[in-house]
Amino acid sequence: MPGSDFDRPGLATRANLNIGLGHTFAFLKKDPLGDELTFAYTYENAGSHGFFHTGFGSHTESLGVMKNFDIPKTKAVSGYTWIQAGLTSLTGYPHVENRFYDGEALGAVIHFSRHSSSWIQESYNKIPTIPWYTTTGVGYTWSW
Repeated sequence: MPGSDFDRPGLATRANLNIGLGHTFAFLKKDPLGDELTFAYTYENAGSHGFFHTGFGSHTESLGVMKNFDIPKTKAVSGYTWIQAGLTSLTGYPHVENRFYDGEALGAVIHFSRHSSSWIQESYNKIPTIPWYTTTGVGYTWSW
Protein backbone atom coordinates (compact mmCIF):
# COMPACT_ATOMS: atom_id res chain seq x y z
CA MET A 1 0.00 0.00 0.00
CA PRO A 2 2.21 2.86 -1.15
CA GLY A 3 0.78 6.16 -0.03
CA SER A 4 1.26 9.41 1.73
CA ASP A 5 0.40 10.49 5.25
CA PHE A 6 -0.56 13.98 6.31
CA ASP A 7 0.67 14.24 9.90
CA ARG A 8 -0.89 16.66 12.33
CA PRO A 9 -0.44 19.15 13.85
CA GLY A 10 0.10 20.84 10.51
CA LEU A 11 -0.30 18.89 7.30
CA ALA A 12 3.27 17.76 6.66
CA THR A 13 3.32 15.10 3.94
CA ARG A 14 5.22 11.95 4.83
CA ALA A 15 6.11 8.89 2.81
CA ASN A 16 4.21 5.86 4.04
CA LEU A 17 5.10 2.51 2.54
CA ASN A 18 3.26 -0.52 3.86
CA ILE A 19 3.21 -4.18 3.00
CA GLY A 20 0.78 -6.38 4.80
CA LEU A 21 -0.72 -9.81 4.89
CA GLY A 22 -4.21 -10.48 6.07
CA HIS A 23 -6.67 -13.30 6.03
CA THR A 24 -10.41 -13.19 6.66
CA PHE A 25 -11.71 -15.96 8.88
CA ALA A 26 -15.37 -17.00 8.55
CA PHE A 27 -15.60 -17.97 12.25
CA LEU A 28 -14.76 -14.33 13.18
CA LYS A 29 -17.56 -12.84 11.03
CA LYS A 30 -19.69 -12.00 14.09
CA ASP A 31 -16.76 -10.76 16.19
CA PRO A 32 -17.32 -7.03 16.86
CA LEU A 33 -13.58 -6.25 16.69
CA GLY A 34 -12.79 -7.88 13.39
CA ASP A 35 -12.91 -10.71 10.93
CA GLU A 36 -9.44 -10.35 9.40
CA LEU A 37 -6.13 -10.94 11.17
CA THR A 38 -3.24 -8.91 9.77
CA PHE A 39 0.53 -8.57 9.88
CA ALA A 40 2.04 -5.38 8.50
CA TYR A 41 5.40 -3.70 8.00
CA THR A 42 5.31 0.08 7.59
CA TYR A 43 8.05 2.60 6.82
CA GLU A 44 7.24 6.24 7.49
CA ASN A 45 9.71 9.08 6.83
CA ALA A 46 9.94 11.45 9.79
CA GLY A 47 12.62 13.87 8.57
CA SER A 48 12.41 17.51 7.63
CA HIS A 49 12.24 16.77 3.88
CA GLY A 50 8.70 15.46 4.14
CA PHE A 51 7.98 12.84 1.52
CA PHE A 52 11.57 12.00 0.52
CA HIS A 53 13.77 9.61 2.53
CA THR A 54 15.87 11.09 5.31
CA GLY A 55 17.85 9.54 8.15
CA PHE A 56 14.89 9.96 10.49
CA GLY A 57 12.17 7.41 10.07
CA SER A 58 10.08 4.79 11.75
CA HIS A 59 9.92 1.13 10.88
CA THR A 60 6.90 -0.60 12.38
CA GLU A 61 6.01 -4.28 12.54
CA SER A 62 2.49 -4.83 13.81
CA LEU A 63 -0.21 -7.43 14.32
CA GLY A 64 -3.80 -6.36 13.97
CA VAL A 65 -7.43 -7.17 13.55
CA MET A 66 -9.48 -5.55 10.80
CA LYS A 67 -13.25 -5.36 10.47
CA ASN A 68 -14.48 -4.92 6.90
CA PHE A 69 -18.02 -3.69 6.31
CA ASP A 70 -20.19 -2.84 3.33
CA ILE A 71 -21.61 0.63 2.82
CA PRO A 72 -25.30 0.42 1.91
CA LYS A 73 -26.38 1.04 -1.70
CA THR A 74 -22.87 0.82 -3.16
CA LYS A 75 -20.60 -1.99 -4.31
CA ALA A 76 -17.71 0.30 -5.29
CA VAL A 77 -16.95 1.57 -1.76
CA SER A 78 -16.54 -0.32 1.50
CA GLY A 79 -15.26 0.60 4.93
CA TYR A 80 -13.06 -0.86 7.64
CA THR A 81 -11.74 -0.42 11.15
CA TRP A 82 -8.23 -1.60 12.01
CA ILE A 83 -6.69 -2.07 15.46
CA GLN A 84 -2.94 -2.71 15.54
CA ALA A 85 -0.18 -3.25 18.08
CA GLY A 86 3.49 -3.76 17.46
CA LEU A 87 7.04 -2.46 17.65
CA THR A 88 8.30 0.79 16.14
CA SER A 89 12.03 1.35 15.56
CA LEU A 90 12.96 5.04 15.35
CA THR A 91 16.08 5.75 13.28
CA GLY A 92 18.29 8.82 12.88
CA TYR A 93 19.53 8.93 16.46
CA PRO A 94 22.92 7.69 17.73
CA HIS A 95 21.19 4.34 18.32
CA VAL A 96 17.90 2.83 17.16
CA GLU A 97 15.09 3.45 19.65
CA ASN A 98 12.47 0.70 19.89
CA ARG A 99 9.01 1.59 21.19
CA PHE A 100 5.62 -0.12 21.56
CA TYR A 101 3.16 1.00 18.85
CA ASP A 102 -0.63 1.24 19.20
CA GLY A 103 -2.77 2.33 16.25
CA GLU A 104 -6.48 2.55 15.56
CA ALA A 105 -7.80 3.42 12.12
CA LEU A 106 -11.05 4.00 10.26
CA GLY A 107 -10.97 3.87 6.50
CA ALA A 108 -12.76 3.62 3.19
CA VAL A 109 -11.80 1.52 0.18
CA ILE A 110 -12.70 2.49 -3.39
CA HIS A 111 -12.74 -0.72 -5.46
CA PHE A 112 -11.62 -0.36 -9.10
CA SER A 113 -11.63 -4.10 -9.85
CA ARG A 114 -11.49 -7.39 -7.96
CA HIS A 115 -7.77 -6.86 -7.24
CA SER A 116 -7.21 -3.11 -7.43
CA SER A 117 -8.36 -0.41 -5.02
CA SER A 118 -7.50 2.89 -3.43
CA TRP A 119 -7.84 3.61 0.29
CA ILE A 120 -8.31 6.62 2.50
CA GLN A 121 -7.58 6.15 6.19
CA GLU A 122 -7.67 8.24 9.35
CA SER A 123 -5.42 6.88 12.11
CA TYR A 124 -4.83 7.64 15.77
CA ASN A 125 -1.28 6.62 16.68
CA LYS A 126 0.37 6.31 20.06
CA ILE A 127 4.02 5.55 20.77
CA PRO A 128 5.20 5.92 24.38
CA THR A 129 7.55 8.91 24.87
CA ILE A 130 6.08 10.57 21.74
CA PRO A 131 2.91 12.68 21.89
CA TRP A 132 -0.04 10.92 20.22
CA TYR A 133 -0.70 12.04 16.67
CA THR A 134 -3.23 11.50 13.93
CA THR A 135 -2.56 10.86 10.27
CA THR A 136 -4.69 10.89 7.16
CA GLY A 137 -3.38 8.37 4.67
CA VAL A 138 -4.17 7.78 1.01
CA GLY A 139 -2.78 5.03 -1.15
CA TYR A 140 -3.18 2.20 -3.62
CA THR A 141 -3.66 -1.51 -2.86
CA TRP A 142 -3.28 -4.62 -5.01
CA SER A 143 -4.88 -7.75 -3.54
CA TRP A 144 -4.58 -11.37 -4.63
